[in-house]
Order: sequence, then C-alpha cells, then structure tokens
Amino acid sequence: MIRTLIITGALALSATLAQAEEPIVGNWKTVAGDTAVIASCGGSYCITLKTGKYAGRKIGTLAGAGGSYTGEITDPSNDKTYSGSGTIDGNALKMKGCVLAILCKSQTWTRL
Repeated sequence: MIRTLIITGALALSATLAQAEEPIVGNWKTVAGDTAVIASCGGSYCITLKTGKYAGRKIGTLAGAGGSYTGEITDPSNDKTYSGSGTIDGNALKMKGCVLAILCKSQTWTRL
C-alpha cells in the first residue's frame, strides 16, 4: 500500500513538472522561414537557429515566465545585438528588438 502511494506520488510529481514548462520552450518558425529552438539554459531561455543560413547559431537569451520574457536578441545577418522581448499569444511569439528602447522592430514567429 505505501509503495503504491509512493509510486503514484512520484508519477504525479513528474507529470506536474512536465506541465510546468514555460510556453516559450519549443520549436518556432521565424519570419525568414527558419526553425528556431528555444530551450531552458542556465535559468533563462536560449534561442538557437536549427535551420537556414545561420543554423547552429545562438541568437538570443530571454528570461521571464507566464508568456512574457525579456533579454537580448541578435540579428544573425548583421551580428548586432538588441535588447529584446518576447510575448506568447497562443501559438504566436511576438519578438521585439530595440535600440535605445525607442527604435524597435517586431516580428511574429509561429509554433511548429
């Protein structure tokens, strides 16, 4: 009886931890049509391109929770890094990069 309770509790805990993953984690299709993978790394979320001309390149790090994230985003075409943010709305991730917090560009990625 106790062994069954321990096993059931462990399974419930592992299911809860799996459900606790942030909505930003996963594969995203960028505006350019490339696939970007966002994964947990060192207490934040790393963005790495998996396909396209810059495949394998890390292009950003964001931190946050509950669908709202901030950090840095690098444009791989010119190697410039911007203060950035990401906001999740369903299967859409609105990415925003800014210079001096006033000159900003946005694009929306879709979940794969």
